[in-house]
Amino acid sequence: MWRELRRGYLGTVIALMIQFMLGIATNLFVTVPREHPGAHPPEYFTGVAQSVTWAILHGPILLVLHAIVGLLAVILGFRLLVPAIRSHHRPTIVATVIGALAILSAGFNGGSYLNYHEDFSSMLMATFFAIAVTAYAVGLWVLPPPPGSRTTDARSPAPPAGRSL
Repeated sequence: MWRELRRGYLGTVIALMIQFMLGIATNLFVTVPREHPGAHPPEYFTGVAQSVTWAILHGPILLVLHAIVGLLAVILGFRLLVPAIRSHHRPTIVATVIGALAILSAGFNGGSYLNYHEDFSSMLMATFFAIAVTAYAVGLWVLPPPPGSRTTDARSPAPPAGRSL
């Protein structure tokens, strides 16, 4: 279970880093049209669904990749909740919940940017990305050391002093 969590945290952080780089490239090199399906919706969630669908099916390639990796990051974040909850380790659960909710919040702010073209949505997307990465870094740090490891730190007692051979 701990190995699954370590791999999950690492995989999610890598996906978030790829997502971040795609987001920066999209921000610099893509002009999202102000009029597209989902733009200026009367109802937010329907607009986000239409905007993200449009972005994936008809957007410029960087926007397509950014939207797809973002959806995959949401799936990874929430998939990681399963082993975290099974661990019954409160710090791991808290870090994973915060990470998953931050990824989801970043995604909704990305959809909000597509809907309304507000720079504040882009800033919130980056802020929630940073919260997610921080949550997963803390999650890695609070995991118990692997069984049989000889690492000592503030979270584990020092090995007993013994005779050296």
